[in-house]
Amino acid sequence: MTEPAVTLTDYGLTLLCAVLVWRARSRVRADLRPWAMGLFAGSGAAALFGGTVHGFFGDPATLGYRILWPATILTVGATGLAAWGLGARVDGQPAGTRWITRLAGLAYVAYVAIVLAGWQAFVVAVAFYLPAVIYLTVRFARAYRRRPTTSRRRALIGFGLTFAAAAIQQLQIPIHPVWFDHNALYHVVQAAAFILLYQGISGEE
Repeated sequence: MTEPAVTLTDYGLTLLCAVLVWRARSRVRADLRPWAMGLFAGSGAAALFGGTVHGFFGDPATLGYRILWPATILTVGATGLAAWGLGARVDGQPAGTRWITRLAGLAYVAYVAIVLAGWQAFVVAVAFYLPAVIYLTVRFARAYRRRPTTSRRRALIGFGLTFAAAAIQQLQIPIHPVWFDHNALYHVVQAAAFILLYQGISGEE
């Protein structure tokens, strides 16, 4: 295993997301459920694929890398699609929901084409995912302003942690440059963000 901290924290994220998907099946309201499950399932799959690349297929010449790295980028994009669908519905305002979902679907088709054409840097995934997360954050903020609840406040804190995690990853801020680098720290902060976001989506206090 070439990057144990990154790989193990990625696998930890996969396990966490699997638990959140399982809980969302019965604890998230029906209109949000498929999008919430898609968000966590996509995130877990991306962590599984990405962790395996970091741990065992770091060489771009290997078959494992050529399969798993594009899969990582595609599943990160799928979480962005789920975030658009979730954001369109989270505050209970139906206006524009169908058009937002359709446009997000078309954007994801274009994203898949770009990735398969060879644009597979992680920054490409961030460029697709980040606007969706910003949109979802804004919709949660509007819902919180309309009816403040503890769960929605936790979700907003979770979004703050998501942006902090992205900054850690992009600015390459480590705890230790070898034993716990920026990617491992990113995963830990993102795990906390996912727990808070799940609480916000499910309404758990």
